[in-house]
Amino acid sequence: MFRLSKKMLFAIEAVLDIAYHAGSEPVQSREITRRQGIPRRYLEQALQHLVREGVLVGVRGPRGGYRLAKERRRITVGEIIRVMRKMDGDDDAREELEGSELGRQVVRPMWHEVQKDVMATLDSMTIEGLCSRANKAGIASEGRSNLDFTI
Repeated sequence: MFRLSKKMLFAIEAVLDIAYHAGSEPVQSREITRRQGIPRRYLEQALQHLVREGVLVGVRGPRGGYRLAKERRRITVGEIIRVMRKMDGDDDAREELEGSELGRQVVRPMWHEVQKDVMATLDSMTIEGLCSRANKAGIASEGRSNLDFTI
């Protein structure tokens, strides 16, 4: 069953942070931790999984960090949720076997419909859209302030 865990919220915040604060350099995990207050133990694990699943790209080296693997308009919140669910393992099959007949035949099918609707909504929400919301909310982007366009 769909549960929005802390890890899922942290992963969404981390990807949004990378997209919103990206400048010419990759975004380092310690900067995400500083800005978002995400515990490092959750953050590093989530970031590595997002890299393996093609949402982010890891850049090695002293100035390394993370970048988006594709345009922010092509990354959805639903995609991030699915990656994190995969990371945590799926216990839906076990839960389907448990419970009463009413639960299995009426309540769970209703809940699955609600989950499909929620996922459809999350699939329509892009990181680009969340960046626009952050901009409208007046949140300063550290990455944009570090860009230098002088020649």
